[in-house]
Amino acid sequence: QVQFVESGGGLVQPGGSLRLSCAASSSISSIYRMGWYRQAPGKQRELVADRTSGSSTNYADSVKGRFTISRDNAKRTVYLQMNSLKPEDTAVYYCNRNPPWGNWGQGTQVTVSS
Repeated sequence: QVQFVESGGGLVQPGGSLRLSCAASSSISSIYRMGWYRQAPGKQRELVADRTSGSSTNYADSVKGRFTISRDNAKRTVYLQMNSLKPEDTAVYYCNRNPPWGNWGQGTQVTVSS
């Protein structure tokens, strides 16, 4: 079963940028739709963005125009470019297929604060 390892999170000021990476343990070329999810303290995990092996993408309304999801099947990696970050973006970010399947990784913490 494919495993995912998220990285790239950290502390950033409002308006700043981060690029998250999701490294897969095996090929993701056969996974139709990969997604990024996030979970803030006391809240449910939510889908932030997803992308097919082609160019089809979907974004949550809260991140449209600010976040960009991309994937490199050859590198077995999914990325999330996060710009114009807001305090409400603070959460642990995870990657998985959409719909999610199997185990979740540890996630990577993103904290947006001045």
